[in-house]
Amino acid sequence: MSSLSELIEKAKNLHSEGRSSSQIADEMSLSTETITWLLTQQKGEKAAPKDIVIDWSSISGHADMLHDASVMLLKRYIHATEDADADEEIFPDLIVGVAHSGIPIATMIAGEADSLFTMFHPKKHATGENPTGSLNSSFADVSGKKCLIVDDVITSGRTIAETIDSVRKHNGTAIGVCVLFDKLGLDEIDGVPVYSLVRVSRID
Repeated sequence: MSSLSELIEKAKNLHSEGRSSSQIADEMSLSTETITWLLTQQKGEKAAPKDIVIDWSSISGHADMLHDASVMLLKRYIHATEDADADEEIFPDLIVGVAHSGIPIATMIAGEADSLFTMFHPKKHATGENPTGSLNSSFADVSGKKCLIVDDVITSGRTIAETIDSVRKHNGTAIGVCVLFDKLGLDEIDGVPVYSLVRVSRID
């Protein structure tokens, strides 16, 4: 999916199903600002916000390919950190999957790394008057653990920053962020290194 009319149609269809702008943004791997524009503008009107469309459904829709991508992401982390100080333990005790799209990737990485697993539900998916993000208490506790945070795409970085903050508040240590696609070309978020398979850098 690449044409503007297709993006507008998909955003409007998801909105008609009751999804919020932030949920649509998460599903389409676009910024909330871009989704707002898609829902309120027609092709040829006001210029769209600067954003990058990533459609990786050819991978995410097949469990074997999703597994392969997850293994590649774990190897990306291992290769990037293998030159670190030998006295520093950098292998994760626990993998944190960011809902929704980061969860299957994180689950597979946890299995490959023989690590514990939990998931984080960001504020944008919460309901109520004062929505907050939360770690799922049905899974492993992050307290005292070296945590690797996993998601599919970094769009604005806000969700990852929220996840890091939650891990720290629960006495865990965020040692890295692994994503398939980094749309901001970041080296770190809140002091935590970012490791991506594909890093996008804009030239404006």
